[in-house]
Amino acid sequence: MSDIGFKYSILASGSSGNSFYLETPKKKILVDAGLSGKKITSLLSEINRKPEDLDAILITHEHSDHIHGVGVLARKYGMDLYANEKTWQAMENSKYLGKVNSSQKHIFEMGKTKTFGDIDIESFGVSHDAVAPQFYRFMKDDKSFVMLTDTGYVSDRMAGIVENADGYLIESNHDVEILRAGSYAWRLKQRILSDLGHLSNEDGADAMIRTLGNRTKKIYLGHLSKENNIKELAHMTMVNQLAQADLGVGVDFQVYDTSPDTATPLTEI
Repeated sequence: MSDIGFKYSILASGSSGNSFYLETPKKKILVDAGLSGKKITSLLSEINRKPEDLDAILITHEHSDHIHGVGVLARKYGMDLYANEKTWQAMENSKYLGKVNSSQKHIFEMGKTKTFGDIDIESFGVSHDAVAPQFYRFMKDDKSFVMLTDTGYVSDRMAGIVENADGYLIESNHDVEILRAGSYAWRLKQRILSDLGHLSNEDGADAMIRTLGNRTKKIYLGHLSKENNIKELAHMTMVNQLAQADLGVGVDFQVYDTSPDTATPLTEI
């Protein structure tokens, strides 16, 4: 393994469960564990990694598709857990977390940067209907990767924090027309479409147009809804909007899909 940059895999991304793996020569970190412990173990094995080697799990927010397996993994393997204070309070009564040893619980405040071994991780707030949702920018050796899903919109403040990363996992949750015509209750549709909901395919593309830069090489489309999106449509929307904005899609950088149940290859950045 080289000492430049770091490696990552999007283990799972979708409305049914989310988990992101990151490693450096010194640290192995999971962001969210929104599937069963058994499934996360199986996803890690797809990239030849084991849960017992994890140093920490960073938690973005308390929704079940992000914390489903956190408690099980923490009890079985004893890794450190990081979330902000309000998210910890929200998780206290969650059936998914259960009893976790207090020595494993750590605070990662929103808007702060923490160093984990040889990598710096910056947290930033997003606009979602959780108590204090935050996502992360990973930085090492002048390389960076940004995770940005579960937000109803991308403010100028957020765009400034995440601009010109080498890689992005950006939300392409729904196609607005499919969502409007679909079977969801009107209240749920309103929630998803609101500023506290999720980015549509168009919103995700717009966020990328505002934030990608000359360093950007990889864009992954994440958190697709099974009911309200189609992978090919999300991909086409992103590619077309980037092309219309005269950005070098397919030349300067590539657009990749993610899966709710298959890990992306372990990739060096």
